[in-house]
Amino acid sequence: MAVRTLIAAPRVGRPGPLVTIVALLLVAATCVPLGYIVSTLFSTGLHEAADLVFRPRVGDLLKNTAGLVMLTVPICVVLGVGLAWVVERTNVPGAAWWGPVFVAPLAVPAFVNSYGWVSVFPTMHGLWAGVLISTMSYFPLVYLPAAATLRRLDPAVEESARALGSGPLAVFGRIVLPQLRLAILGGGLLISLHLLAEYGAFVMIRFDTFTTAIFEQYQSSFAGPAGSMLAGVLVLCCLALLGLEAAARGRSRYARIGSGAPRAATRAHLGPSAVAVLAALVAVSVGALGVPLWTIVRWLRIGGAGVWDFTEIGEALGQTVVLAALAALITTLCAFPVAWIAVRSTSAFARIVEGANYITSSLPGIVIALAMVTVTIRWAPPLYQTVTMVLAAYVLMFLPRALVSVRSGLAQVPIGLEEVSRSLGRSGPATFFRVTLRLTAPAAAAAGALVFVAVATELTATLLLAPTGTRTLAMRFWSLSGELDYAAAAPYALIMIVAAVPVTYLLFTQSRKAAGV
Repeated sequence: MAVRTLIAAPRVGRPGPLVTIVALLLVAATCVPLGYIVSTLFSTGLHEAADLVFRPRVGDLLKNTAGLVMLTVPICVVLGVGLAWVVERTNVPGAAWWGPVFVAPLAVPAFVNSYGWVSVFPTMHGLWAGVLISTMSYFPLVYLPAAATLRRLDPAVEESARALGSGPLAVFGRIVLPQLRLAILGGGLLISLHLLAEYGAFVMIRFDTFTTAIFEQYQSSFAGPAGSMLAGVLVLCCLALLGLEAAARGRSRYARIGSGAPRAATRAHLGPSAVAVLAALVAVSVGALGVPLWTIVRWLRIGGAGVWDFTEIGEALGQTVVLAALAALITTLCAFPVAWIAVRSTSAFARIVEGANYITSSLPGIVIALAMVTVTIRWAPPLYQTVTMVLAAYVLMFLPRALVSVRSGLAQVPIGLEEVSRSLGRSGPATFFRVTLRLTAPAAAAAGALVFVAVATELTATLLLAPTGTRTLAMRFWSLSGELDYAAAAPYALIMIVAAVPVTYLLFTQSRKAAGV
């Protein structure tokens, strides 16, 4: 007589009242920036709003911003995919070293990169200067996922295509490139959103975008309707980019059944072209890392010991560490209920909770900051220019960075362990602290590190929201470089880069682990 063994599927728990309330509060908070734009539109009046939007100045800003995105993103895609292919699929000398080199530019804030280039070429300005600096700052956002995808691809598929007579270009175009689609679209979207949000890098090269114009309007007329309408146009641009990326991504599935060939792909031999390829790799690394680092070292040498004002630097470093640590802790804690709902529930509520946070994070920091300023002035004046509002803005801006890591860690926690803990008489909170939190601790630490560095180098929202007397590393750098005291700004630039290096290396190692390397 056959005996059937029934294995019960893990039960997916429903979110408790506390988790649900926290998630709803976060969703409500994420609606503040969009609500600010809508309320400003109606308070201004449709006629006046149309006059403020449909004017030559807005057309010029739209042309600049669109041109910047349409030029920079394709260049970054070609450069990122090309570098990933050379490093992962060819016998280029020093392949193991080139990987970290091409991820390292993520440790250099874009406004520090711009500071480096402007110091070397003081006449740099305009669109093409913006394209160059943006490309050197953001191409790793395509390189990193593209390299990880190339490491995961099954080489047997490419070998089969070659056996059927396809040449190298045909194999790349028909087999490899479609598999890189998600990496290209995701990286391109991130670069586009960074370009819309960037402020400091473009001010230094005197290139006007929506973000620089909004900041100028804020300085001249505080939270006036002109700046708010520009923010509305910028939000529409962000939402349009999200829609385009979703439409281009489609519903295609890219997962394979089975583990594929447990071996690395055969590397292509460069032959005589190796010298030219090496020269190209060196040129990119010099542009992305050499110029800003050489500039910092040069200004430190020119300034001498006098630029190391340890009292000022210590104060800025201390305030930066406190703000970044508090923001990292709060943001990571807020990510847990959202991640729990996203992992343990398949309801529409789970999709809304998770999606709302990603949409808000896609908005430029200046829009979130303006929304916070307006809300506090109208409904909570005591909170205006307080640390509370600064931390709230950081949570809205950087929650998805923590959410990605926490969700990944939580998804790997077996539900059965939690059920066993409850069956032994442990309460829900006790089970969370004794089982769930311990198993997700590494992911939570990575999430906190990502948020810490993001806050430590954040500039735009901090300039608008920080209480009087606040001097973070980014703010001090911006103040001194704005006074053209580049030597005094160099120590702050160096400290920000050094602080970002460990997290950048963490991203690189995690991408290799995900690819099974």
